[in-house]
Order: sequence, then C-alpha cells, then structure tokens
Amino acid sequence: MDHAVDAANLGVAAAGDLSLWGLFMQASIVVKFVMIGLIGSSIGVWAIVFSKIVTMRRIERQATVFEDKFWSGGNLDDLYESEGAKPTHPLAAVFGAAMGEWRRSARIPGIDLVHGGVQERVDRAMNITITREMDRLERWMIFLATVGPVAPFIGLFGTVWGIMHSFSSIAAMHNTNLSVVAPGISEALFATAIGLATAIPAVIAYNVLNNSLARFQDRLDGFGTEFAAILSRQSEERA
Repeated sequence: MDHAVDAANLGVAAAGDLSLWGLFMQASIVVKFVMIGLIGSSIGVWAIVFSKIVTMRRIERQATVFEDKFWSGGNLDDLYESEGAKPTHPLAAVFGAAMGEWRRSARIPGIDLVHGGVQERVDRAMNITITREMDRLERWMIFLATVGPVAPFIGLFGTVWGIMHSFSSIAAMHNTNLSVVAPGISEALFATAIGLATAIPAVIAYNVLNNSLARFQDRLDGFGTEFAAILSRQSEERA
C-alpha cells in the first residue's frame, strides 16, 4: 500500500513539473536563454508579418487608386503636382521621379527631347526609385529568412543541452526512475517545440510576403515601362 501511495505522489509531482511554466522554470540556465531567445524571435516574426501585411494592403490600394487617376486621361502635370511632387506611396514615387526628370529636361533651352539623352535619364530615375522603394519594402525580410532555417537548430541545441543535463541528474542520483528522467527530457523537447513554432511561421510568411513583393515590383516595372513609352511619345510630338 505504501509503495502505491509513493508511486501516486511521484506521478502527481511529475505531472506538475511537466506544465509549460514548470518546464521553463526547471530548465537549466542555458536552456532558459534558448527558450527566451526563441520566444523573442517568434514575437519579432509575428510583428514583421502583421506590419508587412498592413503595408502591402495599403500600398496595393493606393496604387490602384493612383492608376485609376493616371489612366483617366487627366493632365499629367496636374497629377504630378497633386501626387508626384510629394509621393506617399511607391507608384506615385516612380511617377514623380520620371515626370520630374522629364519636366526639368524640357525646361532646358534648345534641348532635343528625342536625342538629347532625356529618355535614358528618365529610365534611370525610375529604375533607381523602384530599387529604393523595394529596398524599403523588403526591410526586415532578411530576419524572416534567417529565423526560418536557424530557429530549429537553436531549439535542437537546447534539446541536446537539456538531455545532457538530464543524464547528469541521472548519474548524480543513481536513479533511472521516470520521475527523474522525464523533467529533463521534457524541457529538452520543449526547446525543440518552441524552435519549430518559431521557424514554421517564419518560413511560410517569408515565402508568401516574398511572392507579394515580387508581384508588386513587377507592377512597378510595368507601370514604369508604360509611362516611359508615354513620355517618349510626347517627346517626339514636341520635337
């Protein structure tokens, strides 16, 4: 009967130690640092994901509104004054860079808008602007690209360390009872679980956001090509 009671008490103790908070508190200092680092990385991943989602939806909506104005047949100079001079989104910035360069070139006395290198300067201004805007949009993407493949290995390091700590406890106590082995093994596996919970969303988010950014860059490139053709045609009409 006494042995049965002791076994029951051990089971209760082990169950209490295997709670998530218990696993963290009983972990060695190294494993605690691993867990804290992974949890911090996970928070950073989700913060970046939500920020990028909000940003992408906003600039896509702004780009659609701007394209509607652009293709409505209105005066480009008026559009430049209202949208391009002080752009608030990437597509307006591309338009403003090209239109600004073309207007400055058109003011040069005796300039040949067709053969005077104007088109090359306009193209260069748009390409530089697209690159700058995409660099700004892709900020922190490297964090997602790094956390995705690295987090599982950091969690694995915590797992290995936890198992080593568990074996040390077994050797010190000369006891292979499950109540001695389980806490160390559980905290080790908990570190791996946190690593996977951090890495999986980071990988998925990186792939999804990277695809969205690539499509938006194609949209900027397409607009730049069409606008360059319009400016080239207007240059020929003025020549």
